[in-house]
Amino acid sequence: MRPTVLCFSGLDPSGGAGLQADIEAIGQSGAHAAIACTALTIQNSQQVFDFEATSKELLLAQAHAVVGDLPIKCVKSGMLGTTDNIAALAEFLREHPEYLYVLDPVLVANSGGSLGDQATLVKAFVELIPLATVLTPNTVELRALTGIEDIDQATARLFAMGAKAILVKGGHEDTPDYIRNALFINGEMVSETRCPRLEGEYHGSGCSLASFIAGRLAQGDDLKQAVNHAETWLFGVLKKAESPVPNGQKIPKRF
Repeated sequence: MRPTVLCFSGLDPSGGAGLQADIEAIGQSGAHAAIACTALTIQNSQQVFDFEATSKELLLAQAHAVVGDLPIKCVKSGMLGTTDNIAALAEFLREHPEYLYVLDPVLVANSGGSLGDQATLVKAFVELIPLATVLTPNTVELRALTGIEDIDQATARLFAMGAKAILVKGGHEDTPDYIRNALFINGEMVSETRCPRLEGEYHGSGCSLASFIAGRLAQGDDLKQAVNHAETWLFGVLKKAESPVPNGQKIPKRF
């Protein structure tokens, strides 16, 4: 069977982000996606209205059900929603140090709307950061996690908090013609990519990128290879993205 990525993420009814983005991206990477649902959200492609988090007991029961049944090689997390769920995931990862782990530190939806109390979640993420193979924050999340405005200083702070590798995504920066991503391993920048900035906003681009990276890691790519493959793939699916409503966020066409 294909190597499996176990995703801890929330359900987005629009299918643009969350678990559906994870499943589609991991499938396109060549791996298989298993799911531990962290929350049911009320949202569409444009806005999050509310959510109800899964209990930590139910979350761990979902994860434990597939351990030993599927060839899990990597774990990926997105929306976790509560500090209890963050602690539950940390417990699970400590039980399985053999798994690679991609941490996408989702705090708010790109479309707008809360995915949990940000200040509380930021404090709880400290427990997960040292367990991750790679973190994939955008610059808004990077600043929120560290409380530091300067990108280089904020990145250094995450390494001081125990991070092993960080992919800093620059889509929220004021660079009108391009987006710059930078991959750091053990405190050193090992690669930098720039791609043309596409017009509009995209729903689920961060979920898709992190999940594709997880899928490639599960199949044996090293981190630089996995990131390179994921960035190339994501740019292609964003160019083909579909617009549910005029002037609204686009949904990546992952197939």
